[in-house]
Amino acid sequence: MATILVLFNLKPGVSVSDYETWAKTKDIPTVNSLNSVKEFRVLKMNHLLGSDTPSPYQYSELIEVPDMNAFFGDLGNDAVQAGAKQFAEYADNPIFIVSQEL
Repeated sequence: MATILVLFNLKPGVSVSDYETWAKTKDIPTVNSLNSVKEFRVLKMNHLLGSDTPSPYQYSELIEVPDMNAFFGDLGNDAVQAGAKQFAEYADNPIFIVSQEL
């Protein structure tokens, strides 16, 4: 199983409220409905452990994917494509990292 970690900040001028409402009502339910996804979560990043220093990223996403080939197949889904387009309007240069549990 792979876990995709996405780290990002919102683009300048993007409303936190608008992004979080979209994430809760559209993005999370859509991605979690995919057969290729075990679990999808969006996390709001707060601060660095042991300090008041803000996180360098505002948000992270964790996407647990049992089969990457099936996941890539689901990326062509119309709802996923619409969500990806909307995400691109909110997220400023997101970083997608594929990881695997030891």
